[in-house]
Amino acid sequence: MTVLVGFVPTPEGEAALRAGLQEARTRGESLLVLNTSRGDSYVDRGFAEPKDIDRLRRDLADLGIASEVRQTVGGRDAAEEIVEVAASPEISLVVIGLRKRSAVGKFVLGSSAQRILLDSPCPVLAVKADS
Repeated sequence: MTVLVGFVPTPEGEAALRAGLQEARTRGESLLVLNTSRGDSYVDRGFAEPKDIDRLRRDLADLGIASEVRQTVGGRDAAEEIVEVAASPEISLVVIGLRKRSAVGKFVLGSSAQRILLDSPCPVLAVKADS
């Protein structure tokens, strides 16, 4: 089985990664770190730069945990991509980071976290960044 972490290069993404690592260790499972973009990566702040991906791979290898870092570019948004990967039978848990948003912000921009929470076929752990 595998713990899936939706990763973005932000404090929220780092919090999700830490929680995902802890869950994978506790469960004795591998870790899949997913970073995704619709394809407009030059303007997408959630899309990790190559140096971020290299750091992730190095850090995970140093920890000795079975892991994969996957970065996708396609026509879908992050929520759709995460929910699709979560539908795989080997995914036991999805871990995502949450950021604080106003009610108006959620209404205007929508909420990827909310879509993942509602549409994921497996349990979702949502964590906040350290204050």
